Amino acid sequence: MAPKYHPTPLSGGDRKALNKELTKARGVTLMLARQSDEFRSKGEALIRDADRLACESWNERMWADGEPIDPSPTVDQALNGGFAWLEIECSRCRARRDVSLAELPHVDTTCIHDLASRLRCERCAKSGKRPLATLLQLAHGRRHATEAP
Repeated sequence: MAPKYHPTPLSGGDRKALNKELTKARGVTLMLARQSDEFRSKGEALIRDADRLACESWNERMWADGEPIDPSPTVDQALNGGFAWLEIECSRCRARRDVSLAELPHVDTTCIHDLASRLRCERCAKSGKRPLATLLQLAHGRRHATEAP
């Protein structure tokens, strides 16, 4: 975008006043832009902390109550809060494994508890069974080794 055109005044005093006001406006613009960036970074850090606390709260409720609890954080909130893995257990063979939330196809607003109906045990699927997986908790990193074929 082209800079705004300000017609130059004829008198010297008016030219000085115009230059002074333009310099002041440019300085205020830079100051406000810096403040905006600073507040945005603080806000993003606060949102990240809020997402982390929501995931920790959901983990504690899952441990205490033992079933997929609604409301749960969304997949994007879990990823933003640093919880990139979901620990699940097969309801048939009781094998535990970790699922990467980043690799799951999901919509931005998919809640963690909605994933329970989509996740299946890989071992039991090979034997022709398709039991549902039980959600256990969100985790920062992988806890269980990959299953051997």
